[in-house]
Amino acid sequence: MVARLLRKRVCDAVHVLEALTGTGLATAAGLNAYIPLLVIGLTARYTDWINLPSSWAWLSNGWVVLILIVLLAVEFIADKIPAVDTVNDFLQTLVRPTAGGMAFAAGSGSETVTVSDPADLFTQKLWVPIVIGLLIALTVHGAKATARPVVNVATAGIGAPLVSTAEDITSTGLSFVAILIPILVILFLVAFVWLFFRWRKRRRTRRLNSTPAA
Repeated sequence: MVARLLRKRVCDAVHVLEALTGTGLATAAGLNAYIPLLVIGLTARYTDWINLPSSWAWLSNGWVVLILIVLLAVEFIADKIPAVDTVNDFLQTLVRPTAGGMAFAAGSGSETVTVSDPADLFTQKLWVPIVIGLLIALTVHGAKATARPVVNVATAGIGAPLVSTAEDITSTGLSFVAILIPILVILFLVAFVWLFFRWRKRRRTRRLNSTPAA
């Protein structure tokens, strides 16, 4: 009885860590579609930090990694040019959520430094983690795409490369954290939500203050 209860608790903990790994990678994809997929591919190919399930092993293929590097280079430049970044965000509306779905599914089903024996949380229905990751990435992408034009206008375009660089650093850091220390993903998510709502509150206050009195 005790052994069965202990096994259940361990299994539940593994499920939580799997979900956090997938959530962190999907969130990172909402900021930059290619960084989390590239981190997964490179770490699976050159380290023992993550061992991909057979259905996602192709992410570590050399040609796939090369394609992701090229796409990331294009995204890296385009996202730092005012006005071009807005067009890029529009084009990425399908790409980032798709990447988020792939990243969530691949990450949540992998053996990692933290999860050495992944449970069958999503094994029976592969579409479930893909949809979850898609929705997470779409939400983050929506927040990013909404905020960027406002930042560009408020800073006369100067803020575009600064904000984009911060997003790239966050996406990279979050991708590694999701694989190595998934419990810290919770802190990233709390910080992201807090910053977004703080930005919206400041924007609303600024708008009210700039409205001329009747």
